[in-house]
Amino acid sequence: MTTAATVVAALATGWALWTLAEYLLHRFAMHMLHGRGIMSREHLEHHVTSGWSFDVTHLMSWAGMLLVGAVVWAPLGGVLVGPAAGVALAVGWAFGYFFYEYQHAASHLRAPRTRYQRLVRRHHFHHHFGAPMANHGVTAPFWDHVFGTHQRPERVRVPRRLALPWLVDADGEVRPAFADDYVLVGAADPDARLLQLDRVRAFASAAPAD
Repeated sequence: MTTAATVVAALATGWALWTLAEYLLHRFAMHMLHGRGIMSREHLEHHVTSGWSFDVTHLMSWAGMLLVGAVVWAPLGGVLVGPAAGVALAVGWAFGYFFYEYQHAASHLRAPRTRYQRLVRRHHFHHHFGAPMANHGVTAPFWDHVFGTHQRPERVRVPRRLALPWLVDADGEVRPAFADDYVLVGAADPDARLLQLDRVRAFASAAPAD
């Protein structure tokens, strides 16, 4: 008989499995392929502008991750522990994935409101602007520590042309609330050569030029 504690543990395990997959997919399938395949190509296009908007590829990702939960984790958990735990494992995986989607979008669109959000934004935007082959965990920096890819600069250097809307004030300067975490570099209005360089560097998984 599956106990409530077993179901809770299965939920937590499913979420933990997602955070590991988040790290591995981000590091290897998105960056190390350098634009080969739709996942890598779409992700590196995201690095070119550092913006976020909803498109059909999100629906494809959601369907794929839900399918993995349904055809891999639910049956595997059912065999190992029991049907209820199997469903809980799949639900934990799906929750972890959708939490990642939410936090990633929020990081690009909205200022941090909690200590956790401040932490993961710093972590993520150093990945974007300082070291694309570091800081692959978007919701859980834990795996970067485990695999030796964690970096924490004194302040995150953000090219002015790529500054997040919530980061800067009406004069284009870092808002005082974020001045301890971020510093702006470079020009706000890049020329065509620099924009092309941004694309080349993004697809090489290199940081944008100042």
